[in-house]
Amino acid sequence: MLIRALMFAALLAAALPAQDSNFGISVPVTVSGGAMYTQRLQFADPSDSPVTAGLRAVIYPTLQLGSHWFAYAAVQSRLTPYLYYDAYDSEHEWYLETIQAFLGYAIRSEKSSLVFKAGRLSTAFGAFPLHYDDAENSLLDQPLSYIQSLTLRHDQLPCNVGDLLQQNYGYVGNWCGGVAGYGLGLTPATLYGLPGISAEFSGHRVDGRVQITSGSPSNPLSLSHAPDYAQWSAGGGYTIRQGFRIGVSGFRGPYLDPTVATLLPAGTSVRNFPASALGIDVQWAWGHWSATGEWQRFWYDYPNFTVAPSVASTYVEGKRVLSPRFYVAGRAGWLQPGGAADLSGASTNQFGPSIASYELGGGWWLNRHQLLKGSYEWLKIQHLTGDRTNVLGVEFVTTFHALDQAFR
Repeated sequence: MLIRALMFAALLAAALPAQDSNFGISVPVTVSGGAMYTQRLQFADPSDSPVTAGLRAVIYPTLQLGSHWFAYAAVQSRLTPYLYYDAYDSEHEWYLETIQAFLGYAIRSEKSSLVFKAGRLSTAFGAFPLHYDDAENSLLDQPLSYIQSLTLRHDQLPCNVGDLLQQNYGYVGNWCGGVAGYGLGLTPATLYGLPGISAEFSGHRVDGRVQITSGSPSNPLSLSHAPDYAQWSAGGGYTIRQGFRIGVSGFRGPYLDPTVATLLPAGTSVRNFPASALGIDVQWAWGHWSATGEWQRFWYDYPNFTVAPSVASTYVEGKRVLSPRFYVAGRAGWLQPGGAADLSGASTNQFGPSIASYELGGGWWLNRHQLLKGSYEWLKIQHLTGDRTNVLGVEFVTTFHALDQAFR
């Protein structure tokens, strides 16, 4: 449906009067090839090779429909394993994913703007989703809260604290109902889109954004679930001086899957057991140096708990430009499960293993459209010894415009 809408809009733009320069279409593309060496590839089968390669292409069609209206999409095709978090499965598979696809209306003045959007939107929570493109991400991996699955699930209900303490990353199975079997836990904040509407404002030193979406950043759902799963996300920031900004964001709303709705206590619904989050982000740049960081905390309400399981996540990233073509960068991140208490009075100060991630790398701009970058990542999971989760990777990134046409 979205593709048909964009095609229709493109035909409409092509037929518009030639004298109006506010109409046009642009299709930037980022194509990347990568290779990695890691023993993550051997977790499922030790006979598999620790070396693999993958591909990724993202297209960003943008259609300007006058001085106010526009359409935008970001569609990704990926041959896995490509990203570091793909490497736990060595099988090569193609995925096609829509990151964003929306219609927008913008009101702009010399020093401020107000933008409304409707469609599939990048979450208003957090700061990193804006840098998900390989040409924007100085390193190869992503911060833990956007990629790491937890020992919690949205499609199963844990019975008590003891149930939580039995779980392992990547192999989660609870016993009080839901989808049968073991599987991956939920990811705190999605890098992909949610269907919804939003309003964004920027002016002088202040910026802000508010969204109403179907589903949570921790469990995106289709638009058909909006009546029961509509919820808010919001964020904003203040630029103290050029190159130095502080932001805050949050979300709250139902996250439990429709498959467990009938298992909830009588008189309650998924809206009585929301997921909540609060985040603080900082961006700083001065000369050849730049740094970003985020602190986030997530809470996940369950019906059998008096204290909801919570997770804290933090990362700090720095970059140093050595010359117009070379840079070095590093990121350190931590994910810390918090406490929980159930109806029986049992409690724990930490319901799952903590994780630390350290990535060091750099890049070489061959020209303004081509980037060669590489990194090494140390991933430390509590109680897990050795270096089997470490990754050495390299990427070659190319950006170009497949189409760039103004209708005059």
